Amino acid sequence: MLKKIAVLFATLLLSAAPTFAGEYREIQDNSFLLEEAYNQEDGVVQHIFTYQYMKGDNALFTFTQEWPVPKQDHQLSYTIPVERIRGDGQDDTGFGDVAINYRYQAVLKDGIAFAPRFSLILPTGDEKKGLGTGTVGYQVNFPLSIKLAERWVTHYNMGFTFTPNSKDATGSKADTVATNYGASAIFLASKNLNLMLELVGGTEQVVVGNGVTNSENSLLVSPGLRYAIDLGKLQVVPGIAFPIGFGPSKGEYGAFAYLSFEHPLF
Repeated sequence: MLKKIAVLFATLLLSAAPTFAGEYREIQDNSFLLEEAYNQEDGVVQHIFTYQYMKGDNALFTFTQEWPVPKQDHQLSYTIPVERIRGDGQDDTGFGDVAINYRYQAVLKDGIAFAPRFSLILPTGDEKKGLGTGTVGYQVNFPLSIKLAERWVTHYNMGFTFTPNSKDATGSKADTVATNYGASAIFLASKNLNLMLELVGGTEQVVVGNGVTNSENSLLVSPGLRYAIDLGKLQVVPGIAFPIGFGPSKGEYGAFAYLSFEHPLF
């Protein structure tokens, strides 16, 4: 049922996009599965809550907070995940590995933004339950944002994660590498409403024995929308999307909820 709703939602978004008219604006730094290349503006902090539910009752909740340090050129943030894993007799919920992130606003002009990010992945999750890696990991990502036309903005991601001596539930260790990629198209439907279509994929190595790994691939397409609510100096952005698996993720589907609060520090 959820998959049918997701397909119908995608069809409605794509068919409705050209029909909107009137005033519009960009709602920046509020993508769902991808990273936009816009750092927080001077003196503005953002609090982001996400919840993703996928087929099989697996779920992921995250809280992210982003700060300019002290200006837009430099941004620090952290992400705290809480994950539920079910299947094969397992039913565990707990904190995952926390990420500490630094991002540099390398380019922000003429409709183009580029902001490379480096992250430390801290071993706060329980690797015995599959909620973490049991060691520090290192991640880089290269988000690029380009305004293609008056009402269309696109975003592109490419990155990788290296985790030395990553552990599995039995204590076996191996170095692992994960790659990620993605692209999205955002239609500026009105002043407060954006229609979104995101594509994300990647390859991840998982530990299956000492010094031995297997590779797992994924590919999701996610139609969605977001809406900006302005309350004085506070901007609230709720959103919803429906990820659908293709290729190596065929048969996967779910729902994604997003909520952001953005406001001046003082």
